[in-house]
Amino acid sequence: MSRITEAFKNKPIFMPYFPLGYPDLDTSIDVIEALAKNGADLIEVGLSFSDPLADGPVIQHATQIALEQGITVKKSLQAVAELRKRGVDIPLVLMGYYNPMLAYGLEKFVHDAVEAGVDGFIVPDLPMEEAEEFTSALGKLGGRYDGDALSPSYRDHPLIQMLAPTTPPERMEMIARNAKGFIYLVSVTGVTGERKSISEGLGELIARVREHASAPMCVGFGIGTPEQAKEVGKMADGVIVGTACVKAIGGSEQPVEAAKEFARSFREALREAAG
Repeated sequence: MSRITEAFKNKPIFMPYFPLGYPDLDTSIDVIEALAKNGADLIEVGLSFSDPLADGPVIQHATQIALEQGITVKKSLQAVAELRKRGVDIPLVLMGYYNPMLAYGLEKFVHDAVEAGVDGFIVPDLPMEEAEEFTSALGKLGGRYDGDALSPSYRDHPLIQMLAPTTPPERMEMIARNAKGFIYLVSVTGVTGERKSISEGLGELIARVREHASAPMCVGFGIGTPEQAKEVGKMADGVIVGTACVKAIGGSEQPVEAAKEFARSFREALREAAG
């Protein structure tokens, strides 16, 4: 059983996002370890890129600092390997944009990522219709990929698909039916960032996707407080928290301690959501 499948045994799960290299590489590794060991069920590990189109100003700022500090794809994968050496055993899903992966060499990137201990991939600028090269690279890890015959490596290290309120119904159904790992449901239109309240139509959106979903559903974008996470956790299988996590930890003089407290507070809220 894959780590991702295992993580969803106790729903709703808490999935924070944090970019490697922010505010520096060593601190980011310590922060992700602290999140993992204090309540996170799965972590969205950020690969920094100079043009992060889906991200709001807080995450853009953090990833820019990471780039200025010299973070690279290679260093990021080495950091994942270091986290595994430190005993971090929850799923780590890489969130990054397609260009750096192509520049690294796609098959080499997928191979090196899985070797380092990555459990899955989120690529916001890679729509499902254009993902064949990526899924083919995943398939080659375990043998072959012919569109239907998914190798164990692809099943165990999935390319996570994103859905949004603006996704057309037919496309939403297709993505939901074919999703592997989990579905990343964007709760609002626009870029990442905290919102004052949960979208009014979120419950209806979740219900529509659930009609067709073959995988658990996690909601991200706009969730900034434990109270909001609790509200979403009553409807979804998991809650993704990015901007609030980066802001709370990056703005602290003691980022590791801030990470511990952040994870504990959201974990407690989601326990309450589970009843």
